[in-house]
Amino acid sequence: MVVASPTPIGSEKIQSVGVPVIDLSHKRSHVSELIVKACEDYGFFKVINHGIPDETISKMEAEGHDFFSRPTSEKQKAGPPNPLGYGCRNIGFNGDTGEVEYLLLHTNPLSISQRSRTICKDPMRFCCVVNDYIEAVQGLACEILDLLAEGLRLHDRRVLSRLIKESDSDSVFRLNHYPSSRKEVDKGRDMTAQCRIGFGEHSDPQILTILRSNDVGGLQISVDDGVWVPILPDPAAFCINVGDALQALTNGRFLSVRHRAMANSCKARMSMIYFGAPPLHARISPLPEMITPINPCLYRPFTWSEYKKAAYSLRLGDRRLDLFLLSPDEEDQ
Repeated sequence: MVVASPTPIGSEKIQSVGVPVIDLSHKRSHVSELIVKACEDYGFFKVINHGIPDETISKMEAEGHDFFSRPTSEKQKAGPPNPLGYGCRNIGFNGDTGEVEYLLLHTNPLSISQRSRTICKDPMRFCCVVNDYIEAVQGLACEILDLLAEGLRLHDRRVLSRLIKESDSDSVFRLNHYPSSRKEVDKGRDMTAQCRIGFGEHSDPQILTILRSNDVGGLQISVDDGVWVPILPDPAAFCINVGDALQALTNGRFLSVRHRAMANSCKARMSMIYFGAPPLHARISPLPEMITPINPCLYRPFTWSEYKKAAYSLRLGDRRLDLFLLSPDEEDQ
């Protein structure tokens, strides 16, 4: 079991922290500026008027609910996770556990087609629904990355989105299901359930994460002073967060937000998460425009394959990007 952080959620801080909600239908230059600021301040924001059809979302949600509602013996046919497939509680390779079951898929259509045979009785339908959803959220991720590039005044406005659009991209799609955990006890409630963590504190190693959940709370992000801020569910919005690779690409200007998911609701929570990642061979290093005499290079170059290997070698909450920080001697060279 992942132990909850004892850090209290201060009501004054919660009231003062307004998670950015960005309307993508507004003027492009203004939207670009807002997204850059959100990535600098929080590493997290929500987007509305994102253009993804409700039908695409509802069909994917229905497939997810259908899968997790099945008997355990049926779900296990899609596992064990290696790392793709179905998993329960074990959410990492180093003993990390939580109150969660999940289905992890590669975004490659061929891989989805092959996996669908063990996931659904109608694999063709499942495959079409998942591919449609992934195509939509990948498009949203690319649009956001292009807006970021514009806001950062990068010479190549497609330098970020190109990394996740490559045919051999290592992007993945994950369905997380957090069973309800709050129990009625006598005339009161079992408040200990509120300290149960579905998915422990961590940052995402990829470039960008696009998350959508059902109308049940649980997601929290960590702000500078260690206070955990709950993210209220919003049926009109997608949650976006910066990953480790984007923090490295922007030379630390953007924050790879630390977050967690609580399993403390009367209702089960399901989230659908797209992790935009580059190809395994892609070289990650701070972009030239992000390096100045005032802001020298922070990270040594690495491939996405190297970073994944390092990430899997550590526990869930470890700060993996610190492994690639330049030493003072290296900075002077």
